[in-house]
Formats: sequence, C-alpha cells, structure tokens
Amino acid sequence: MRLKFVFHILFIFFFIGSSVRGQQDPLVSKDSLDQAQWVNDVYQSMTLDEKMGQLFMMSVASDQAKSGTDQIKKMIEEHKIGGVIFSTGGLVRQAKLTNEYQAASKIPLLIGMDAEWGLAMRLDSTYAFPWNMTLGAIKDTAVVAKVGRQIGLHAKRMGVHINFAPDIDININPNNPIIGNRSFGEDRDNVALKGIAFMKGMESVGVLASGKHFPGHGDTATDSHKALPILEFTAERLDSIELYPFKKLINNGLSSVMVAHLSIPSLEKRKEYPSSLSSRIITNLLKDELQFKGLILTDALNMKGVADIKGRSNFKEAGDVELTAFLAGNDILLMPKEVEPAKKKLIEAYEYGIISERRLATSVKKILKAKYRVGLNTYQPIKMNGLYQDLNSLENDLVYEEAIENALTVAKNDVNLLPIKNLENKKIAYVKFGDADGSVFLTELKKYASVTEVSGNDINSLKKNLEGYNIVIVGFHKSDESPWKPYKFSSKEIAWLQEIGDLRTSNLVLATFAKPYSLLELPSLDNINAIMVGYQNSVLAQERGAQLIFGAIPAKGVLPVSAHPELPVNTGVILSDISRLGYSFPERVGMSTSKLALVDKMVKNGLDSLMFPGAQVLVARRGKVIYNKGFGKPTYDSDQQITTDYLYDLASLTKILATLPILMKMEEDGKVDLIDTFDKLNPDYANTELKDVTVLKALSHYGRLPAWIAFYLDTLDKNRKPSPQLYMSSPVPGYTTHVADDMYLADMYQDSIYNRIGRQSLKSNRYRYSDLSYYVFKKFIEGNYKTGLDKITNDNIYSHLGADHTSYNPLGKFAKNKIVPSEEDDYYRYGTVQGYVHDMGAAMQGGVGGHAGLFSNSNDVAKIMQMYLQGGYYGGERFMEARTVKKFNTCYFCDQNVRRGVGFDKPELKNGGSTFKGISRKSFGHSGFTGTLAWADPDEDLVYVFLSNRTYPSASNTLLIKSGLRTRIQKVIYDAILN
Repeated sequence: MRLKFVFHILFIFFFIGSSVRGQQDPLVSKDSLDQAQWVNDVYQSMTLDEKMGQLFMMSVASDQAKSGTDQIKKMIEEHKIGGVIFSTGGLVRQAKLTNEYQAASKIPLLIGMDAEWGLAMRLDSTYAFPWNMTLGAIKDTAVVAKVGRQIGLHAKRMGVHINFAPDIDININPNNPIIGNRSFGEDRDNVALKGIAFMKGMESVGVLASGKHFPGHGDTATDSHKALPILEFTAERLDSIELYPFKKLINNGLSSVMVAHLSIPSLEKRKEYPSSLSSRIITNLLKDELQFKGLILTDALNMKGVADIKGRSNFKEAGDVELTAFLAGNDILLMPKEVEPAKKKLIEAYEYGIISERRLATSVKKILKAKYRVGLNTYQPIKMNGLYQDLNSLENDLVYEEAIENALTVAKNDVNLLPIKNLENKKIAYVKFGDADGSVFLTELKKYASVTEVSGNDINSLKKNLEGYNIVIVGFHKSDESPWKPYKFSSKEIAWLQEIGDLRTSNLVLATFAKPYSLLELPSLDNINAIMVGYQNSVLAQERGAQLIFGAIPAKGVLPVSAHPELPVNTGVILSDISRLGYSFPERVGMSTSKLALVDKMVKNGLDSLMFPGAQVLVARRGKVIYNKGFGKPTYDSDQQITTDYLYDLASLTKILATLPILMKMEEDGKVDLIDTFDKLNPDYANTELKDVTVLKALSHYGRLPAWIAFYLDTLDKNRKPSPQLYMSSPVPGYTTHVADDMYLADMYQDSIYNRIGRQSLKSNRYRYSDLSYYVFKKFIEGNYKTGLDKITNDNIYSHLGADHTSYNPLGKFAKNKIVPSEEDDYYRYGTVQGYVHDMGAAMQGGVGGHAGLFSNSNDVAKIMQMYLQGGYYGGERFMEARTVKKFNTCYFCDQNVRRGVGFDKPELKNGGSTFKGISRKSFGHSGFTGTLAWADPDEDLVYVFLSNRTYPSASNTLLIKSGLRTRIQKVIYDAILN
C-alpha cells in the first residue's frame, strides 16, 4: 500500500510537478492518478517499434480510392501508427473508416482534422461556421467560445480528438495568400482574446485545440504549401507581435502547437532553414523560453516549405527531414511523405544513442496522455445512427446567427444614414455587384420596404435607371465557398461604384459580403455614405445584413483588420436597433421548432378538409418573426402555390389595422374623445336614436347597433341583378364608385348608406358585434383629414412602417395573380371577387370601408400588430403613446359580459371564441369574415397572424369556423413556448 502511494506521488510529480514553473501541463486529466497509471502501463507494454509508430500521424481522405484507404490500414497494422489526420470526403465514409482503423490498431489512434471553421472545411454534408476573420469582428468573446464549442461537438461526434485550430496567426499582410480569412485579424490582443475563447469553447467538450502556425505565419505573401516563406523580422518584433497570441494561449492551457515551415533568420541562423526543423525555435524558444508543455506537431511534412529542403547535404535520404524534426523537439510528425523509411531512420538513431530513451519517452508519453485526455483509454466506436442529423441540427444555425449578428460591422455611416428610417419618403434601389448570388439579401431587404433591383448594360443606362431613387444599396457578393476564393472588386465595379456615388440625388450604401480587404481596392470612400461589412456571403450573413440596414438588429462589430486607409483596424460604428421586426429561429426567442411543426400539420389538415384553398400563418416573438409560411393554393384548381407575398382580403381586420389606429391618434391629439356621441361625429344624426351612442360604446360593440345592413340588396332589380339605374359598366360622371370589374355604383348612393344607418333603431342593451359604427368613423375621419381613408392610412401608417404590401384596392399596385380571390359571387357581383373587397358594404364605398377593404400579407399585418405590442413605437418612430394603446386595450364593459376592448377584440370571458382558455387577459386582436385572425399578447411578447380565403368559392363554407382551427393553432403556438 505504501509502495503504491509512493508510486502515485512520483507520477504526480512527473505529470504535475514539472509544471510548477511556467505552463501547467495542459494534457493532465482531472483523474491524473489513473491517467498516469494508464500511460505508464501502456508505455511499458510497448515495443520500440510501437513507440516509434506513435510519433507519426498519417493523412487519409475518405474520398480517395479504396486501395489508398486500405494502404493506410495496412500501415496502421504493420507500423503501429499513432494517429491519422483526415482530409476531404464524406462524413459517413470517414466515420466508417475511423471505426475500421481504430479496430485495426492495438493502441487507439489519435484522430485529427483541419476543421478551423467546422468539419465543412474538409467534409461534404457538414456545417460551415464563420471564418476566423468574421469571428475577429465580434467584441463579445463568449460568442466566439460558443462557435468553438459547437465545432468541438461536431469533431467529437465524428471521432476526431484534436482539431488543428485555432489559427492564431496575426494577418498583418493583406496579400497573405494562405492565411487571410483564417486569421482573427491584425490586432495582436484581439487575436489572442478570440483564440483563447475559441480554444476554451472547443476544449470544454473534450476536443484538443492546436495553436498554429508557430511562431507566426500572418505577415508573409508566400504560401508555405508552395515555397518557404522568409520572415525578415527582428526577434523583438516577433516577440511583441507574432508570438504574443501563442504566449497568451499557452498561459491559458493550450493543448498543442503546430509549428510552421518558415525561414526566420533572427531566430534560426541557418539560411532558409524551416522553423519546423529548428531546435532553436522549437526546443529553446517554445519549450524552454515559453515553457510550453503540451503536444508539439509539425505542419504537414509534405508541404514544399519543408519538403524542398531535401537534396541538401544533411537531407539527402528519405527520413532525414522526419528525424531532424523529432530531434528539434516535435512530438508528432504530421503527414510524412514516407513513413517506413522515416521510422527506420528514427529507430537507427535510437539504437545509435542519438535519440535517448528519455527523449523518446517524453514524446510518446505526451501522446498517450493526450489519448487518455480525450477518452481513448475507454474507446468507443462512432455510432453511425443519426450521424447526419446530429451534425446538421438547428443548433448550428443558432450559433452561426448569433455570431454573424455580432460580427456585422458598420464601417462608415455619414449623416446617420443607417439604419434607414423615414421609409415614407424613401425610394430604394438595389444594385448587385460581384459574381456570387445576392438574391437572399434582396429578398430580405424587401421585407422592410419596397426595394427595386436596378441594372444596366453600361454605366450610363444604369445611372439613368437609378433616376428617382434616393437611396441606392449596392450589394457586393463574392463566393462563400472557401476563404481562398477571389474577393476583389473588378475594375468595372470600382469605376461604376464611383459613378453611382457621384449621383447627387441619392445616398449610397455599400454592403460588402466578402473579405474586408476588398475595400482596399477602392481609391476613395468619399462618395459612399455608408458601408456595412458582412464578411461572408452566406445565407445568414445576407439576411442579417439586410436586417441591420433597416434597424431590426443592432450593429456591434468592429473591423478586425485595416480595410482601407480611411478604415483602420477596430473601426466600427455601433448602432442600436430601432424596433423593427427581425427574422430568426424559434429557439432564439424561447420557442420550439419541433413543436411549431405541428402548425404545418394542422394547416394541411385544414386544406385537406376543404376549410380553405390556401393560407398564411405567422408567429413572432420578442420582436422576431420565427414562423412565416404559405400553404395551399389561391384556389382549389390553381397551379400556383401560396407564398408569403400573396395578398389576402383582411375583412374585419381592417377595423384594427386601418380605422382604429387613426382614431387612436386623433383621440391622443384631442380631435375626438371616447365619450363623444355620434351626433358630434355626424350632425345628421342629431335627431336619431344614434345621437347618444358614444365612441367608447360603439368601439366596444356595446352601442346597441344592428350587426350589419345588406345595403346591396336595395340596389338589385327584380331579377336580383345590379340595377341599371344604379350601376354602369364603365365610369361616367356620377358613376365613379368602383365596385368590381365593369361595375360602377352611382356616387349619390353614399348618402343613402349613411341615411339608412341613421334610421336604425337601437337594439336591447347588451353586447352586439356591429360593423355600422365603422361607417360613421370612416366618414368622420375623412372629414377631419379632408381625404380618403385609404390615403390617410397609407400616408400616416403603412408607408412609415414599410408595410408596402398593405393597401385598399390592391389592383392599382399589385398583379392580380398575387391577390387571393375571396369568392365566386352569384348574388351581387356575379363573378370572381379578386382584388376587390369581399364585403358588399365596403365594395359599395369604392372598396374603402372603415370595417373592411384592406388587403395585406401576414408579414405586414405583423408589423402593425408589433407596433401596438411595442406601445405605439416601431422603426424609430412613435405612432402613438403607450398610454393610448393601453387605454384602447382595456375592457370597459367586462362586468356586462362584453369581452371587447376599445376596437380590439379581447379573450373570451368564458370558453370559446378567437382565443383558447388561459391566454393572457392583456392580449388583443381581431378576426375577419374571410378567415383571418391577428392577435398580440404583451405578456408573452407574441404576435400571431392567420390569413385564409375560407370564403372561396362560397362564403357559406363555415368549416374553418366550426373547427376552431385558428384557435387551436394559437394553443399550439403557446405550447411551443419553452419552459
């Protein structure tokens, strides 16, 4: 027992005691005694041949021929190779090879990969995370750690134990052909901070990190894969710049270091002698001076930066390079060209005493410690089931999204152009530059405003086509496939950008989705008003870039490199968001994607049950749209598929999306009061029963008014067809009220509508839903503003919100085939009602009713509901005070079994209605006859929109209403809220 105790103490000293000075041993596990025992037992059981084999890590690609992969297996079996580094291929093939190779190896293999931005650096069907240059723009290191962790999880799932990352080269030279985007930037402190964060994130899940390329490959224009770069820097310069990140990561527990193939005369006097073979650089500097105690690996020994040294006096035979690399202080010889002669050389050197047992044991035991640290003492094969799904989960997008949102950088912002505000007076053009796709960016821009793509065959035609636009957004899109793809502007693009910038009638925004060095090519930035750097042309970068431009998300990033003489490193204009809706994933706002998937199933069941031909459903939470889909078709026999840009007849949603917000603002401005009576709004009602109906009661549907009046019936002849005395087939003087195609009502009939309302008797004193008050409100509003309600709402609400898909009489603005039909009318208009309001009373008012007539899509409806949810504030503009929203979102007659707020519908006091039991009493919204619903909940910060044309082909179809589908979907949405 005492001997065992002494043995353990000795091993503690060996593994830990040596770390008293300098770096703590980064390879020691928490169960250090068991680790020490395992390492010692394995080492003692090994032959010299097996020990030497541990020093080699061979390269294999899962997409190479089977003869090649079989050869590697043979090398593992015959030469006891310690590890393999996987290159290109597919994830399933690599996983199978890993299991096959591990089964063939007596001692489990250490599996490595270059997966700097994830497995996708090498493997297809895997996820690509942001490049280091993108991560370098992020100020919050915790975000970088999340990326490192996610990459680590992927590596671990693939049976990879050491990821040769992070690259902590300081990319000072913009013309560096091999590092560039792989670097966190040119600022040494930033590179160190991001490197530490990435390293800790990855190692937190048990995958070893590797700092590279020691002692620094960032300030060179030579690719060491092709030649030996020469760094003509003083030792002082190297110590203060290139070595700085390595020192910081070493002090923070870096597990391994990869040594580059560089010629550094100030550190190694031998001419053009690779650093990877230099004992002065590896042993004297890295191990002794910097006190690094982790694994040391060469960069690939088949690279020309070191391979071309063969033929010199000391490197004539195969294996000389590998022997020299080991003697210089490396532990692992990475990707040797020829293992067999190299291994033979090392064994001969051992037998001649050139390599001591102590030297060999130091490296082999470090390798074994690393293997124990990553769990190879209890090796388990890779589980093939669910491999693709595990590596392509939603969590990847969530991590990427957070990273890119934090990286996006506003490098310039003259006249506070970004975020773009005051949309009502903006006419925006998008011009595409670059040879990669920019459609995602344009599509996302269009979610915020009317943005038109403009092009031209030459600069003169382009400039002419840009006339009339006061903001031009140039999107520069370059390939996101790899960090080494071309990133520069063409000479034509540079010239055109200058010309566009010279246009005096517009402001220019440049959004570059490429390496920030792309801006170096521009001679001047004077004519560019705003510059946003997106770093990569990925889908998420394009989407979030558009969101930043319109203020849905803040600008947080800073340039990690000097991108232009006018844009030095760490340049970044920090901008707050202006409370516009963003677009994200459910989990980002505390909801479940898998639970929301039930909405798809429910809507499709509605389609199959013939409740409606098509629908749109939107869910937004915490200011983010996290579900917005189109289902079905415009009609049952249509060839088209509903997308989110189709327009629906909103029916009674018009009340809360058009009439009500204008009334709310008028009340706030003292132009109307809730206690005002109808005779004040319309003096013609002074001697009618309506005279004492108050605004408050009418909006609460407690005004005792009839539910509705079928005004159109009195305009039909004895054959129940539109009377030729009241309707014309084309507009002529006195007949300009456009009801439908080839149908114009006599203008004088408007007076008949209001006279008939005035003749109504009030009903019993109880809650009764009624459209009639909105006729009165419409006339009152139009009289106050001296113009039509359609223009009032557009000028004061929709144009400001960027709700450019919201309109009365949409045929004047949109293609008919983008407007969903609402009915095959066989009782009044006798035809397909498409682009004209379904409600007959609103149709008789020229399509502009206070209670109906509005068309929109789910996205625009959500903007208006979000404005309410935010207390009357949206897009940097206050539409009304929060107290006003609260006043109107109050149920003043709940004690009379009236569930309505002031204009808004409220949750049912009992079961049933538009909401499910248990929803917040603060929630509010409205439903519409055509099969629509919009609802907002301040407690959950949630907006729900459902649009359908359940009235097509016939309004008698009540299956949607009877099924309670809209309410049941709402319940599912709430069930999807996590926790």
